[in-house]
Amino acid sequence: EEKKEEKDKQWYQRRVRAAVGTPDRTTAVDSGKAAPPQQSPQQSPPQQQQKQQQPKKKGGGAKQQPAATPAAPVDVSRLDMRVGFIRTAKLHPDADGLYLEEIDCGEEKPRQVISGLVKHIPIEEMQERPCVLLCNLKPAKMRGIMSHAMVMCASTPEKVEILAPPADSKPGDLVTVEGFPGTPDQQLNPKKKVFEAIQPDFLVSPEGNALYKGVEWRVNGKAITAATMRGCGIK
Repeated sequence: EEKKEEKDKQWYQRRVRAAVGTPDRTTAVDSGKAAPPQQSPQQSPPQQQQKQQQPKKKGGGAKQQPAATPAAPVDVSRLDMRVGFIRTAKLHPDADGLYLEEIDCGEEKPRQVISGLVKHIPIEEMQERPCVLLCNLKPAKMRGIMSHAMVMCASTPEKVEILAPPADSKPGDLVTVEGFPGTPDQQLNPKKKVFEAIQPDFLVSPEGNALYKGVEWRVNGKAITAATMRGCGIK
């Protein structure tokens, strides 16, 4: 009789617990098994990074740029001036004020040069004479004919004289100016106007010597001169 009452009591307690949502520990104990632990909600895996690091390029990254070459000074050393020898000169076929000359400057072939000297120097004085030649100007067409150098002259608006190299010089000898040891450009870029920047410092001294910034032009240690002109510019 007592066992029946105990079972009824346990049945009543289970019904009450079921009604209020309390775990039925009595059943678990009666069955000899422990109630399973409550599982915590499963955590979601970490999100992947939206931007992945770009793989490094082979070769150690960006190439280093070479160091910039220092700009050459704008001075007389940029000019390739040499001794020349005018073999022949004749009138330009299409221009009354121009001579068409053939000038030896120490190269395999003479250079064709056009000069605006007709009004200043008689054609007879243009034959077989030494001169100073600027050789690294960009060749230019003058009235349909290419000119490949320029004859350097003492010059005023009224008078022009061809500069004279030393008597013992020969075609191809270089003109130098002490204190300006640079290397001449292979060809002057006309857009940079290098000659135009240098030329205003050319002058004929009171003694008749060609100067750059007060320093003599020389060939093999000897001065370049103007025959009669003094204190004037050089072009």
